[in-house]
Amino acid sequence: MHRSHRLKKNEQFQAVFQRGSSAANKQFVLYSAKQEGQAAFRAGISVSKKIGNAVVRNRVKRLIREAVARMESDIPVGLDLVIIARPGVEAMTLEAIEQTLLHVMKRAKVIKQAPVHNGKRDGKRG
Repeated sequence: MHRSHRLKKNEQFQAVFQRGSSAANKQFVLYSAKQEGQAAFRAGISVSKKIGNAVVRNRVKRLIREAVARMESDIPVGLDLVIIARPGVEAMTLEAIEQTLLHVMKRAKVIKQAPVHNGKRDGKRG
């Protein structure tokens, strides 16, 4: 995920909270709002102090950014996303975070279908 595709300012986060819709699962809350005229999607990540110390929170943010970057081709342009991590996510691997984010994005109707990664359909092994 490129730096220019990140939400950073409080006003940007608040706009998504006020105009957007939300979906959640056990590990994440996802807010999404349409943003007309954008050439790409933007994402903001929030990790509470309930998750752990600064080292743990920064690791979680890096893993979430990497998972979003892997799904970049599946996320439609013109969309602002805010991803809020819930306690328990700090023990997850990158692959688990990616699958859980995919699940919550499908619930939010951000991603319509199961994306194909590395020639395998989502959830199919072998």
